[in-house]
Amino acid sequence: MARPPQDPQIRITEILNAAEPLFYSKGYHETAISDIAKKLGVAQGTIYYYFKSKEELLEALINRVLSDYISKIKMMIHSNKIPLCNKFQVVIQTLFQSLYHEDGLTFEFLYNDGTIHFLDKLSRQGDRLLAPLLLEIIEEGNREHFYHAAHPQAVVNIVLSILDSLINAIYERVPVEILRYQFKLAEKLIETALGAEQDTIQILINNELY
Repeated sequence: MARPPQDPQIRITEILNAAEPLFYSKGYHETAISDIAKKLGVAQGTIYYYFKSKEELLEALINRVLSDYISKIKMMIHSNKIPLCNKFQVVIQTLFQSLYHEDGLTFEFLYNDGTIHFLDKLSRQGDRLLAPLLLEIIEEGNREHFYHAAHPQAVVNIVLSILDSLINAIYERVPVEILRYQFKLAEKLIETALGAEQDTIQILINNELY
């Protein structure tokens, strides 16, 4: 087995960078640890030194994507360059932009009966991480009288449910016209939940799907 580098994170990043395109091009089930090792130019034992299984490797990849997304959101929330009135919709727009990977969807290779539980886990983890950030925006909006949400945590729960339904529709390849209508309806529902003025939440960018 190859000797691990002094900084384990360097090798972990290399492994994830090698595995990710293989999962997209060949599929998760079709990609073997040996494929990842071959692409990286190391022995299979090197991969197993850092990851006990391919499933553990995939979970690390999911966590990396979520971490990158949440880092972007935190920067937006605390940025003085983004007006409070735009922060909520910018966060949501960034979420939907993050769903797309090159010519397809992020982790689309998991959307089958054998691995869909990973997408469910991704969704639940994403909701858990995003919830306190949305709550922070709503509470700030309430203080500035931009929003009028009587129970901010309840609003967060509703908004997350709405976003999850839109994400599911995207992965299910709902026809464009129906999907567009769902997005416009979601905008109105979120405005109502926030107690925001009409037409202040725009999930679609220039009225176009992502």
